[in-house]
Amino acid sequence: MLLNNFIDLFLSAAPWLFLGFVIAASLKLGLPSRWLAKHLGNNKASTTVKAALIGAPLPLCSCGVIPAAMGLRRAGASKSATTSFLIATPETGVDSVAVSYALLGPVMAVVRPVAAVASAIVAGLLVGKDESDAAKPAAAKTCCSKSACGSEAEPQTKHSGIASKAKQWSNSFVELVADSYLWLLLGLVFAALIQTYLPESFMTRWGQGWITMVVMVLVGIPMYICATASTPIAAGLIIAGISPGAALVFMLAGPATNIATLMLVRQEMGMRALVAYLVGVIASAMAFGWGLDWAISQWQWQVNPVEWQEHHLVNSWWVVSSSVVIAALMLLAGVKDARQRWFSAAA
Repeated sequence: MLLNNFIDLFLSAAPWLFLGFVIAASLKLGLPSRWLAKHLGNNKASTTVKAALIGAPLPLCSCGVIPAAMGLRRAGASKSATTSFLIATPETGVDSVAVSYALLGPVMAVVRPVAAVASAIVAGLLVGKDESDAAKPAAAKTCCSKSACGSEAEPQTKHSGIASKAKQWSNSFVELVADSYLWLLLGLVFAALIQTYLPESFMTRWGQGWITMVVMVLVGIPMYICATASTPIAAGLIIAGISPGAALVFMLAGPATNIATLMLVRQEMGMRALVAYLVGVIASAMAFGWGLDWAISQWQWQVNPVEWQEHHLVNSWWVVSSSVVIAALMLLAGVKDARQRWFSAAA
């Protein structure tokens, strides 16, 4: 059962992972460092807001956004902007808003993306100005001068063709997989453990109030779930008796606080950013959850979950092919790491 759940999760995540790595490699290769330094390379509040608005409509889940955010960060984005993008993107998207409208009604379809953008902005602002970011534009500029812009880059740009760009892109793609595969697999294992051993009644017996919301946060952190997939679960929770506000907390915390994302935030941006990330997401989610329940009680807003059946496309060529590619690259990265550790130990 555990292995089957892990395989199902991997098949569900692989297409989004593949898309995320494609976006990340494209960002790393195609976005000019000067553009990033101008729009996302500082710690202004406007930059944090801009990153949240850029990420919110993208249809990337919690697994797909990780490599995309890594590419954005390494291409020159500030910590605050990267944090904002990393939270807004998996918490909502054009696909999840459509599913929210279909399953939960117009109220949740509006509240959910607003809460997602707000929590992303709050967390990004909490990251604040970091000394390591002060040197970021200079580092980006140095890389830029060797690759995509500046006088030193002109000769290389003139003589490089499509084949050279394709090679650079593929190298970036493979590198991003190698940098994140371990935490991605760890997150999927945790999710499989939760699905296998957590009783279904655990999430529905707590009723309403702050305790319920805290439980939703605690359950959501180890889960590896995207915004769209969390919607039918939230609908089922509401039908079972959980308040819409608590369900909203789950839909915000689940996609944004999985183990793999948290570990990569710490790896790429440090412990301070990780704490700000968690505080921003959890505090905002619980505030919006409480506010939604209060508004429903005051103005009798209607949140009407409807039955919905997820259609898995396990046998589709897209799922199968993307799963094979991602699994092969992860295996190669694991073998390479094992060889390096073995040679280091032997030396």
